[in-house]
Amino acid sequence: MSHLFALGDAADVCAALPSEVRFDLVYLDPPFGVGTTMTARAARGQARGRRRPESGPDAYDDRASADALVAMLAPRLEAIRDRMAEGATLYLHLDHRAVHDAKVACDRLFGRGAFLGEIIWAPGNGGRGARGFSVTHQTILLYARAASERGQVVYNAADPTLREPFAETSLAMHFKHRDDDGRLYRERVLGGKAYRYYADEGRRLGSVWTDIPGMVANTPLRREATGYPTQKPVRLLERIVRASSAPGATVADLMCGSGTTLVAAARLGRRFVGGDRSPLAFATARARLDREGVAYSLIEDIPAAQPS
Repeated sequence: MSHLFALGDAADVCAALPSEVRFDLVYLDPPFGVGTTMTARAARGQARGRRRPESGPDAYDDRASADALVAMLAPRLEAIRDRMAEGATLYLHLDHRAVHDAKVACDRLFGRGAFLGEIIWAPGNGGRGARGFSVTHQTILLYARAASERGQVVYNAADPTLREPFAETSLAMHFKHRDDDGRLYRERVLGGKAYRYYADEGRRLGSVWTDIPGMVANTPLRREATGYPTQKPVRLLERIVRASSAPGATVADLMCGSGTTLVAAARLGRRFVGGDRSPLAFATARARLDREGVAYSLIEDIPAAQPS
């Protein structure tokens, strides 16, 4: 299994791949349109995030309007869609600034019937500002390659990372039986068929994820942190990879930032295809993969990346 990595625009990377390469899972975390240049922490004393006097080097420009962001995304999503395998899933990570515009654009591109749902991720950041409504969550849109393939997408519902403990009241009220191994369970009959639910397996995780704090990836006190702005936690990407792919599958992230998706895929036995047009992102992700001991091949003949 050979991992592939590139410095270049997502559409150009797709065009440069060998014809047989197809994506089983795609995660995309584009700019959100926060209205400023985003910077990295490259040395002690520097700040990451929105540009200010103490900021480190520029990572990418994030001043585009929602309309401009969607216009940027549309051709790149089309190129990615054409590289997706039958039954593949796309996770598109945005926030309130552009997610609704992106949803409309994706409905047009993939078909409204290809929409699988959305995940609300609450990274645990406090509300900003003294006045007004604070938005403290982000949204991840899920799409199949086509409406006709909804039934073919992978979703590993039994994976432990997609389970959460039953509430104490539920355990007390419903889990009254023990099997021969001493495991507590409840049994329900639906449509004439009996289903057994074990207390120690937990219940299926819903679409609101509040148990993965974003700060673990964005503080210099944690080894995971690279100093790259808007870095996502490895746990978040590991959950996504485990949820929507099987070992040996190909996972793509062509706006990979600090490389979290690539690290998660490699750790979990998936092949990755990664890339970013930002030279700083490329260098950050490459150094991170090297620290992890992950071997990869560089994709050649990519047009020179334009400044982000």
